[in-house]
Amino acid sequence: MTERRLIVMRHAKSSWDSGVANDWDRPLNERGKHDAPRIGERLAELGWVPDAVVASDARRTRETWERMASALGPPPLVTFEHGLYLEGLDAIRASSVEWNASHRTVLVLGHNPGWEDAVGELVGAPIGMTTGNAALLVGAGADWAEALLGAWKLEALLRSRRNWATSPRQCPPFRRHQSSATRSLLCPSRRTPSMC
Repeated sequence: MTERRLIVMRHAKSSWDSGVANDWDRPLNERGKHDAPRIGERLAELGWVPDAVVASDARRTRETWERMASALGPPPLVTFEHGLYLEGLDAIRASSVEWNASHRTVLVLGHNPGWEDAVGELVGAPIGMTTGNAALLVGAGADWAEALLGAWKLEALLRSRRNWATSPRQCPPFRRHQSSATRSLLCPSRRTPSMC
């Protein structure tokens, strides 16, 4: 079976007072605009660059991806799907039957509560995800549909700077010499706590 890496990411922080008429059209707020590119930069630093991106078609997920994209190098295949709007693992699985089996790393970008429920079901433990968080999962399968029926391992949970970076084991305290960008985001894995 082929090892596969799934990045399950919530959109960055959105605005509740933008004056738009519906939830689907809510934009990012200033914090979300600031955080999204930094998550992209950190994914690139960790070598978690997606071969494909499959995202909800809501405005806030589109804006999150647009602000992340430049940090991740050559553009991957990007698909925006209305079927992922406010949905969860069942929708991810339904979408995955169309994903190219040659893609080893896929980023799915969407919303809670469905996204944190999806991560919890895949890894077998409850995982809380606030806006801008990205769960880095490793699984295996001959194709994506098969892989998403199996068990996955949580390699890391990337969080915004208002939260502690976490992995399957809590990160040690941040070191004074780290840059603000590194302090702001994440712990890669329990095997490499020195990178926290």
